[in-house]
Amino acid sequence: MATRETIKELVERLTLVENELKLLREDRKELLASYSERIDLKAFRAAWSVMKAKKRVDESEFDQILDELEKSASLS
Repeated sequence: MATRETIKELVERLTLVENELKLLREDRKELLASYSERIDLKAFRAAWSVMKAKKRVDESEFDQILDELEKSASLS
């Protein structure tokens, strides 16, 4: 069974990590905002998502499925 000290230690470390994540999210937001005058951030975010998705799956199959989706969308 967990001791009071173990729980306290976990809470402190988890709080530290959560605070660091919050700071990183704020840094990310500020970084993107600093480029908002020079690049279409909506298009960049979409391209960034596609790039990350391609890394997770077979790229040729991804491209094939994307092509079919784009053809289907154009028929609608």
